[in-house]
Amino acid sequence: MMMPPEEESPDGDGDGGLVLLHGPKSGSTRKQGCDPFAQTQRSKLQHRRARINQQINKEMRMRAGAENLFRATSNHKVKETVALELSYVNSNLQLLKEELEELNSSMDVYQNDRFLSSSSESISVPMIPLGLKETKELDLLAPLKDFISEHYGEEGVLFEKEIKEFMELRQAMRTPSRNEAGLELLMEYYNQLYFLDSRFFPPTKTLGIFFHWYDSLTGVPSHQRALAFEKGSVLFNLGALHTQIGARQDRASLPGLNQAIDAFQKAAGAFNYLKENFSNAPSLDMSAASLTMLVRLMVAQVQECVFEKMTLLRAQNDFLARLQLAQEAARVEDAYSLVHQTMSQPHVKDYVPFSWTTMVHVKSEHFKALSHYFAAIALCDCPAPSDAELLEQEKAFLQFHVTMPEGPSLRVLLQDPEERRKLGKAHLKKAIMKHEEAMRIHGLCKILRKMDILQEVLSFAHKRSLSKYSEIDHEEDFFETGEAPDIHPKTHQKPEIKSPNFSQVKVTDLFHRLGPLSVFSAKNKWYPARRVHLMRGENGFGFTLRGDSPVLIAGVIPGGCAAEAGLKEGDYIISVNGKDCKWSKHAEVVQLLKSTGKEGVDIGVITLQGSECPKAQVDRKAAVMSSGSGVLKSNKENSRKSLMNSKSASTLLVWSKKSKRSKKSTYSGVPFTSVGDNEAMY
Repeated sequence: MMMPPEEESPDGDGDGGLVLLHGPKSGSTRKQGCDPFAQTQRSKLQHRRARINQQINKEMRMRAGAENLFRATSNHKVKETVALELSYVNSNLQLLKEELEELNSSMDVYQNDRFLSSSSESISVPMIPLGLKETKELDLLAPLKDFISEHYGEEGVLFEKEIKEFMELRQAMRTPSRNEAGLELLMEYYNQLYFLDSRFFPPTKTLGIFFHWYDSLTGVPSHQRALAFEKGSVLFNLGALHTQIGARQDRASLPGLNQAIDAFQKAAGAFNYLKENFSNAPSLDMSAASLTMLVRLMVAQVQECVFEKMTLLRAQNDFLARLQLAQEAARVEDAYSLVHQTMSQPHVKDYVPFSWTTMVHVKSEHFKALSHYFAAIALCDCPAPSDAELLEQEKAFLQFHVTMPEGPSLRVLLQDPEERRKLGKAHLKKAIMKHEEAMRIHGLCKILRKMDILQEVLSFAHKRSLSKYSEIDHEEDFFETGEAPDIHPKTHQKPEIKSPNFSQVKVTDLFHRLGPLSVFSAKNKWYPARRVHLMRGENGFGFTLRGDSPVLIAGVIPGGCAAEAGLKEGDYIISVNGKDCKWSKHAEVVQLLKSTGKEGVDIGVITLQGSECPKAQVDRKAAVMSSGSGVLKSNKENSRKSLMNSKSASTLLVWSKKSKRSKKSTYSGVPFTSVGDNEAMY
């Protein structure tokens, strides 16, 4: 079933395009997801997936309730009724899972409109893409407002705009477009989860928020309070979207092949990153076994694209080029054989759609047949080498077979047309056998039988080998065709697993107004903010300030105005005369203090509690080490400006218990006398 051209969006995505909304600041734009009502083939498929997921969720809840009642009741009649109900529910679940499996097997919807190139010699076989994981809507308004009021001491209602903006971003990332903009949307949301984690998820408390996601292949729902589950699911969709982008490329052209290779390599990188950084996954699609299978599948599809690339680039009538094509096809067969072995493992076999397992097996046999076909073509269609070419061909042929073929020496074999024909005939015989095996396996799967393009590919390759065999077969051949040795797999372009580049998409903390993350984060605790009134004395206010964003009271003169007002070393200034100073630079706070008259100044401060004061400890250490000769460097705006390098992003991904690595330190004040000479007193 192909996607009609008229259903394509203006950007060629076929998903209703992107909606760009202008943000409140500097005419910025915020990326939004596809139009959920756009009636494209892919959107219809995703809507069916969502509907099936919801039905599976409903049936599983009914089954859980019936099973509980069955165990709890002792009434024989009730048990019979419940048992009957359970049989109906299980039947419905089985039908729904079969429907979902058929949906996951709809590979043709994700492919490019042109499977066939202009030449019948080159046919693009369908690739296996993944559907996106579905999730439920999430209302964060009340929980985040409550946390802001309770933890930060701010009025939660003042941050409704930021919370709604985050929720809109989450809603948009549920329907990303199938292009670079869709990938950026997922990455933007993932990067924003870093800020959400730092701002609202303390290590010792939960917000009561559940993240609901459905398994990509079975539709079974899972939910967790851990934000890591949300991050992992977004990363999975990032990989799945790469598979869809790779599958839609026109692989009959070199640019299309390069884009497909890049997309599948990035998909492999996303799944591999997920596997290496997550553990204890609640859903099967993100288990280590499933992710290993997906990484290997993507690598195999990259290898297939590399083979197709070689068929476009290499001269078909050259002996060495055909040997390379044969070895490249053997490498593809090797990669798909590994995928098939992985899919046949106990923990994966019953989970992966049968059509996927069959497709991978078919491709394994198909490319093995192609490797023997190109070996035969090299031997039968290319002329015997000249003396100048002989040494190079000998060297290549020496490494071509896994075991050397029986018969004459290598030099005689290459120079004798009859010996070349005999070995070529053996290779063709093996190619035909493998083609027939691929067609037999293909016929076992009902879903693949409906895929006309795959049937055409297998039939064309089989007929081509049969035709060549008939051409070189002589009536006077009385010798029995020998067994051709297997071909040594070799590739000129090894697949690369490309991990996600989190720094590629820059984002700004939506909850920037709460203050710098080094202080105003969920892990830090502070005493309630207090406001003090200071009058300037003969020696000023009696304290020393240092640092930026927020400015720290580094020292307090005993008996001075600041000490009498209750200010302490280690307090942070968050406001001056009602003006918010959380993000203010040192010089800005000093200017506000200097501009006060005889009436004095109101200063708002907070004091971090005990063990969790990383910024203050750094400032104190710097003050102790200061020699007075250097220029004091202001603190950067924490991770806001240096956000999302790959190292910081990777630390967010572990949801297992082994990730607890916070080491508590003890807050200790620094005597006022140790303050460096480059700190001014006020």
